[in-house]
Amino acid sequence: MSAILLNLDFGRSPPKKALEGNAKHRKFVKRRRLLEQRGVLNKKKQTPSRVPKLHSEPPKKGENVRVDGTCKIPPLSKKNTAASSSGSGLSLDKKAGVSWLTPAPSKKANSVAAKVDLLGEFQSALPKIQSHPTCSQKKTPQKKNPSQNNATQNSTRAHSESKCSGISQKFPGKMVAIDCEMVGTGPKGHVSSLARCSIVNYDGDVLYDEYILPPCPIVDYRTKWSGICKKHMMNATPFKTARSQILKILLGKIVVGHAIHNDFKALQYFHPKSLTRDTSQITLLNRKANCPENATMSLKRLTKQLLHRDIQVGKGHSSVEDAQATMELYKLVEVEWEQHLAQDVPKN
Repeated sequence: MSAILLNLDFGRSPPKKALEGNAKHRKFVKRRRLLEQRGVLNKKKQTPSRVPKLHSEPPKKGENVRVDGTCKIPPLSKKNTAASSSGSGLSLDKKAGVSWLTPAPSKKANSVAAKVDLLGEFQSALPKIQSHPTCSQKKTPQKKNPSQNNATQNSTRAHSESKCSGISQKFPGKMVAIDCEMVGTGPKGHVSSLARCSIVNYDGDVLYDEYILPPCPIVDYRTKWSGICKKHMMNATPFKTARSQILKILLGKIVVGHAIHNDFKALQYFHPKSLTRDTSQITLLNRKANCPENATMSLKRLTKQLLHRDIQVGKGHSSVEDAQATMELYKLVEVEWEQHLAQDVPKN
């Protein structure tokens, strides 16, 4: 038999079409795997409810974190920058609205992903995001100069002092001083009842001075202190009539008195606290008289120390004299005391 000769050419290359198809497939698979490793394809297929929250992932290497919590993406190559700016119209310096849509920078410069404008493709489908001002861009309060602060404080202090000093000029007709004398009624004369009342204005002029007949029988006239005798009750005004006359004068006025709560108790009346000035409770008077500030000093002693005159001398007291002395003592500390009261007024 004749030998069979086979003419095999092992160096022959495969068909050109098969090679081209394999190269395209490998290129596609390589690109797909790269995108899958970066999570672009998988997370793009998720439903909106399963999309991770913004800025929930820590910043990747090469990303700069802003003050407001967003990441600034580093610029890509010139080719990609030009392609993305022409395709989407958004600058890379703007915030990434969704973190998973922004691919990380490729490690290899000549990789397939570097040649594809993924950023332009994804950001072109997003609405334009307006960047919010960061904390550094917020307006910081300007510090005032010390000279301006001092000028403001001085003007405020001058305004308050002028306001307090103008009380005597603004309310002279609305400020009165009162003093009452009592006699003993009830069991063993232990109940103090009104027997005389004197009211003077800001200048010390007498507005009211009457002897008053108590509703109950008088047991003790207390002449040694009150100066009232039986003869004074002969033509005295009845208590109810006198009380209505006195309250008409006191209504809406600033009332000055020494231990004034005793006078109001005898009148069976309560005056508003904001319109009451008790010279026995003004610590400034005690300080000026070199007396303990917390002590309740007598009207006689304060008048002697500060006004340099004697009152309540002789047989009994004079309610007119005591009321005038009380008003003069108040005038000594009027500005300072009114300013102190204005600072202690509770704010609503």
